[in-house]
Amino acid sequence: MSSLQEYLSEKRQALLARREKIVANGAEPVTINARVKAEGRSSVRRIRIRDFQIISDSDTDFAGYNLGPTSPEIQLGVLGSCLTHIFLIQASDRGIPLDSLEVEVTGQLDPRANHPGYEHIPVYPYNIHYTVRITSPADEATLQELHEAVERACPILNLLTKPQQIVGTLVHISTKEAASNAPANG
Repeated sequence: MSSLQEYLSEKRQALLARREKIVANGAEPVTINARVKAEGRSSVRRIRIRDFQIISDSDTDFAGYNLGPTSPEIQLGVLGSCLTHIFLIQASDRGIPLDSLEVEVTGQLDPRANHPGYEHIPVYPYNIHYTVRITSPADEATLQELHEAVERACPILNLLTKPQQIVGTLVHISTKEAASNAPANG
């Protein structure tokens, strides 16, 4: 048995335990949070999620230091990570053996976006495509059903493909107010 197949067996047990817990105790929505702060001259963006940190930065030709992937690259990585995880969940739930699984996500960005005369060009990644490579003894029809189940269940794919309402709030802290609330040095 491959190590991935062993993982799928463990994942199946975890899924069954989670379902039993939800049936027995119910479940409520969970709030998740990510905080991003631009830091200093480098403008490195530190993405903090729970106790984890991801660095995002611009390339050197755009006043960055190229210390990490850009936000659009991270977004493609997030989609790939989610698709991979949902393939694993759905395969384990359906008892489909997998020897290997790899998801590659590509998209395009056009540097002309937001420049006069190029208003028609999207300012976000577009022409997004993902390719899934699976090694498995399962037949083609089973893997196609798996793929369809993943597309229904993947939260990030659905976030990107279905209309969402996103609310933004701006909190202005004046420079004077920030200075008066800063801890005294010394």
